[in-house]
Amino acid sequence: MPKGKCDRCGKNAVIELPYGPHWFCGEHFLRFFEKRVRKTCRANKLIEPGEKILVAYSGGKDSAVTLYLVNKIFGKRNPIQALLIDEGIEGYRDKALDIAEKNCKAWGIPFKRVSFKKEAGFTMVDVMKKTGAKKRLGSTCAFCGVIRRRIMNQFAKKLGAEKLATGHNLDDEAQSALMNLCDADLSRFLRLGPVSGNANIKGLVPRIKPLWESPEIEIIAFAEFNGIDYYREQCCPFKWQAKRNDFRGIVNHLESSYPGTMYSVLSFFRQAKSKIGKRGVKTELGSCSKCGEPCNGKVCNACKQIELIKKK
Repeated sequence: MPKGKCDRCGKNAVIELPYGPHWFCGEHFLRFFEKRVRKTCRANKLIEPGEKILVAYSGGKDSAVTLYLVNKIFGKRNPIQALLIDEGIEGYRDKALDIAEKNCKAWGIPFKRVSFKKEAGFTMVDVMKKTGAKKRLGSTCAFCGVIRRRIMNQFAKKLGAEKLATGHNLDDEAQSALMNLCDADLSRFLRLGPVSGNANIKGLVPRIKPLWESPEIEIIAFAEFNGIDYYREQCCPFKWQAKRNDFRGIVNHLESSYPGTMYSVLSFFRQAKSKIGKRGVKTELGSCSKCGEPCNGKVCNACKQIELIKKK
C-alpha cells in the first residue's frame, strides 16, 4: 500500500502517482482519471456533439477503458459503436474478443466483429508462418498494423463513423516519439498527437486518442477499481518481434528513474509541432488502384503486403 494520504479527502491512499507526486483513494483516483480524459477530449476537440464514434475494441485494457469512458461521457449525445477485429490468433484474440462482446452487450453498445481472414484472405498465424523468426518478409507486427489500420478505416466509413477512437495511451505515444526520433522520421513524428495524421485527408476517418495523456499503469488501475473486465491472460504471442519492445524498455526505465519523463516527451512534441507546423505532413493523397483507400503511391501498403503474403 502507498504510504500517504489521499490528496483530496485525507483517507489512506490506495495509489501513488510518482510524477506529481499524487496520492489518491480509489474514489478520487477514478475522478482524477476521468477528469483528465474529459480534458484531453475537450482541449483537442476530439468529439463534437452528434458525431458518430466508432471505437476500435480489442478486448484489452486500453480499448476497454476507452470504450467505457467514451460511452459514459458522450453516449447520451453521440451514437457509439465498437469494432472488434479478429486477427485469427486462436487462444489469444478469440478469448479477448469474447470478453469484448460480453462488455458491449452489458453496456448496451452495438458492435461489429470482422476478421483478417475474410477481409485480407489470411490470418496472422498464416503471416507468422511466412515471416517467421528470421523475418524473411519483415516483422509480423508490421503486417498486422498496416492491415488493421486499413480495416479500421474501411469499416469506419461503412458504418458511417465520423471519428475512430483507439486505445493509444501516454506510453504508446512516448515510445512512438522516441522511435521516430531515432529513425530520423520527421513526417511520422509530426503525425503523432491526440488526432493521428491529418484529419482533413479525404477518405481517412480521423483517428482520435482519448487516452493520449493517460499512463498505461493508471489505465490498469482505472479498469480494476471500476470492475471493468478485460483480457489479462497473455500478450500477443508474436509481440516479441516488435521493434517497439526495445523502446518500451527504454521509456519505462526513464520513467522509473525520472518520474514525469513521458509527460515531458509529450510537452516536447507539442512545442516541436507548434513551431514546425504542418511541414512534413502530407495533406494530399491519391487512391489505391486496387482497394480505393488513400495512399501515397499507386498501390497502398496494405495491398502490397496482402499480395506479398499470398504469393509466398
